[in-house]
Amino acid sequence: MGTAIGRKIEPGVVDARDAQRALRRINDYLSRTAHSNEDIQVHLETGATDEALVLPRPVAEMFASMLAALANGQGVQIMPVDAVLTTQQAADMLNVSRPYLIGLLESGEIPYKLVGRHRRIRFADLRQYLREDDAKRKEAADELMELDQELGLL
Repeated sequence: MGTAIGRKIEPGVVDARDAQRALRRINDYLSRTAHSNEDIQVHLETGATDEALVLPRPVAEMFASMLAALANGQGVQIMPVDAVLTTQQAADMLNVSRPYLIGLLESGEIPYKLVGRHRRIRFADLRQYLREDDAKRKEAADELMELDQELGLL
């Protein structure tokens, strides 16, 4: 079923055509029932007519988002918002080395807690760091664009 911190589907594990077909079917259903807040009953293709999987509508909408990514050949990961990560897991999510992440933790860029001798990072704090980092990068890119325009380089 996955680990306590989340479940990942790597790119290419799910056939993109299968994901696209499932996405079309779920999007058709969601658009036909757009004004409904009722749970969704999914009848499995096992031949049994009395067996149905019942999903809350937000879960079905999340499935549609996941299927869209899989149909585009991307991987997906589901992570509980209150998950607590090891330094290696957090570094992997940021796509940085573990020593670089440790530097971010020690400088106060990302909050962490010590559990014994081990640092633990809340997933929510990691997401907040990413949002702030993205905002800083966008601001720097905007400043460079303005400078290019002032200098007539564009």
